[in-house]
Formats: sequence, C-alpha cells, structure tokens
Amino acid sequence: MARETNDPTLHALRPRLNAHLQVLEHGLLERDTAVRLLLLAALAGEHVLLIGPPGTAKSELARRLHRAFDGARYFERLLTRFSTPEELFGPLSLKALEDDRYERLIDGYLPTAGIAFLDEVFKANSAILNALLTLLNEREFDNGAGRLATPLVSVIGASNEPPADESLQAFHDRFLLRVPVAPVGDAAFAALLQLDDRPAPQRPAPITAAERDVVRAASVRVRLGDEALAALTALRAEVARLGLTVSDRRWRQLVALMRCAAATEGRTTLDALDLWLAPCVVCADLEALPRVAGWVTEQLAQAVPQPLTWLDHAVTAFEKQLDIEQRLPAEEGSPADNDAGKLSLARSLGGAPAEGGSDNGMLRFVASTLEAQQRRRFSPMHVAARLAQVEAVARHAEAARAEVAAAHDALAGRLAQRLWLPPTLADAWLGAHRQTLDTLAQLQARLAATHAGFGAHPIDPQLPAVAPAPVVMDLA
Repeated sequence: MARETNDPTLHALRPRLNAHLQVLEHGLLERDTAVRLLLLAALAGEHVLLIGPPGTAKSELARRLHRAFDGARYFERLLTRFSTPEELFGPLSLKALEDDRYERLIDGYLPTAGIAFLDEVFKANSAILNALLTLLNEREFDNGAGRLATPLVSVIGASNEPPADESLQAFHDRFLLRVPVAPVGDAAFAALLQLDDRPAPQRPAPITAAERDVVRAASVRVRLGDEALAALTALRAEVARLGLTVSDRRWRQLVALMRCAAATEGRTTLDALDLWLAPCVVCADLEALPRVAGWVTEQLAQAVPQPLTWLDHAVTAFEKQLDIEQRLPAEEGSPADNDAGKLSLARSLGGAPAEGGSDNGMLRFVASTLEAQQRRRFSPMHVAARLAQVEAVARHAEAARAEVAAAHDALAGRLAQRLWLPPTLADAWLGAHRQTLDTLAQLQARLAATHAGFGAHPIDPQLPAVAPAPVVMDLA
C-alpha cells in the first residue's frame, strides 16, 4: 500500500486544491473530468486540448482556471487562417526597427501570459503554429535575436475535432491531454434549464509559483511501483492492439502527470488506478477513447457488473422443479386421493350464493384446505434433500455476495482520498459492484422463496425414504 507523504506544504495545499475544483466546477454540469484534468495539467506544466462543439463552456473553463494561479496573466484568442502573428505575439517595435532590430512588444500578449486559451487552434496558419511549437514545448519565445523565457503555466487549446491534416500532428502532439467536452446529456438536461445564479463558493488563495515548485519536487520522488508498471505495460499492449501510436515522450509525460496527481494526494507510490487519466493521453482521436477507458475500467479497476449466469440458471431450475412438484396430483389410493369428491362438492358450494353470505367464507376455506390436501405428499427424505441442495446453492450465492461486497469496499477505500479522480467515474466504478450486489440480492430472494416452497411440501412419514434425483446445475 502506498505510504503518505508528510510534506506540510502539500498537506496544506490539498484542501485548497479541492476548493479550487469546487469553484471551477460551480454551475457547470458534467464537467468534473475536464475541470480536474485542466487543473492537474496546469500544476504539472502540461497543455490541454478541449475537443467539442461551441457552447460547451470551453472558454469559461480556461477563464476560471487562470484565477487559480497567483500572478498568472490571462490571454485569449480565436484563431482563423487569417490570424497574424501580431495578434498573438504583439506588434513589431518601431523603436527597435529604427535600431535595425526585429523585436515585438510582447507585454499583454501570449509570451507574457500564464494561462492562455486558443480557440479553434488548428485553424491558425503555419507561421503562427511554428512559433507556438517552441513556446509550448520549451516555454521560450524568440524575440528578435534573443530567446526569452516565458511565464507560461499552461495553454488550453480548443477545437471542434482533432486535426485530420498530417502537417498538424506535431502541433497536436504538444497537447498532452485531449479531453472531450460534449453537450449536457439527457439525464442532466432538466438541471441545465433550471440552473440559477447562486454565487460560486468562496475562492481560496491562489496557487503560488513556490507551491508549484514544491509539487514538482514531490512528484519526482513518487515511485512508479510494480503495480503501476505492470498496468502501464498492459496498457501499451492494448494500445498496440488497437493500432494507436504513442511516442516514448508521451509515455514519460503520462507517468509524470500521474506522479503529480499522486504527490498532491499525499501518496508516494503510483498504482494501477492512477491510469484513469491515461485514455486522454494515449488516444489521439475521440473514437478510441471510450475503448481505452473501458479497458481501464474492466482490467485495472475491475469494475464491471457480473452476469451471475450460473446463479440465475440454478434459481430458475429450482423454481421449475418446485412448480412441477407442487402441481403433482395425489397418488392413487392415498387419503388425499379419496377426498377428491369432497373437494368437488366444496368448490361447488363455495361458489354458490347463500342467503346472507355467512357460509360462503367457511365453504371457501374448506375448499382451499381440501385442495391443499389433494397435493402430492413427499417423504421427509425427499424434502430434506431438496432443501439441502437449495442451501448448497445459497451458500455459493452468499460467498459470491461477500466477495463482491469486499471488492466494493476495497475499491471505495482506495478511491476515498483521490483528489483528482472524477466523482462520476468513481461512482460508475463503485456502481458496477452495487449493480452486481442488487442482482445477487434479487436472486437470493428468489432462492429463499424456493427454499420456503420446498419446505412447505405436504409430508407423509409413511412414504419410502427415497432421495429424489438432484436438480442438475453448473455452478462453475
């Protein structure tokens, strides 16, 4: 189990990070994943590409993000194929030109920004994209004959879709995280229409540059760990099977991002669950993302509902056998068989109207009693054998329930202190176990009813003590 770090700065930063997440997410539905990845990426010094149609709060997320960082200036531009370098990097300095220097006045433009939002980022021309490559990768800007260090924390790009042009792939690769931002789904549509203007939670103190340095230093000390290494190796094989290409640099950046998340959560070792964010790193397009995310859920979190086919087949088989035995008529010559005429008379009288209706209830009771007596009687050994077989399956079912409940509780314990894991994802993982437990409870209730049915069989101690053939089931 991963140990916790006792760094006082990180310990104090953790609740503030959580408070920042609440402010970032306030009033935005179904954005818990995007919010967490944006803030985590900025802490790690990485860039994010938001992919989705207009009107899905992409620019709003970027504007909110810049307020989380102390001293981070904000820059925003909508790019088109007609955009000029001056719009992003500043106008040329006329005074510098007089001295034969080709320099820009960068104050207030992208080279002096901490958080930048570039909308429709892939529509920019090659002159802008080439300059952006150096800025995003090295955090430096060529201004005239000199190269200047920039205070850039993170760039948030936005696009309706990933680029199809091969020439844009190098620029696309500069965004470590590719996060889909879709319109609100049907389940949250009513909530969207009823959003009010309640004030956002109080904004905590912004994250300082010194605190970001502490996070980076702590991230380097986080161990990869055998579990995380095995998970990454398995993910690499799955990515190759799906035909996706992931560079060595991107794998290392993924691990660095996971380390940043673990460090700020107070952990010193990575584990398999840290790969929850891997789909947004290794998938270059949105089509592959659900498949990789599903693989992480199934193989790493092991959070998929169990079909319980074996138990369903067993319960159904017992229910059918019980129905057959309850419908068996009394054997010829038995006392119950001799009551057939009485039963017929009682049914006739029970259905006929009587003056005042006072006798009908009694007659119906007599009829039902005689009808019960008409059922086949079974030996004590028969009933005991049926009950024993049902109880054996019930023990299997209870063992399965205990195992699923333990898996649910173990996963809940591992997720309890995860700052970055989106609540909707955590709920989906735990919900898979809850769904299995619900299915088990329903099957166990049916099994208990079947047990009670066999136990209610009419018994004749005089019958031969012959055990019935067992109901054949496959409990594998």
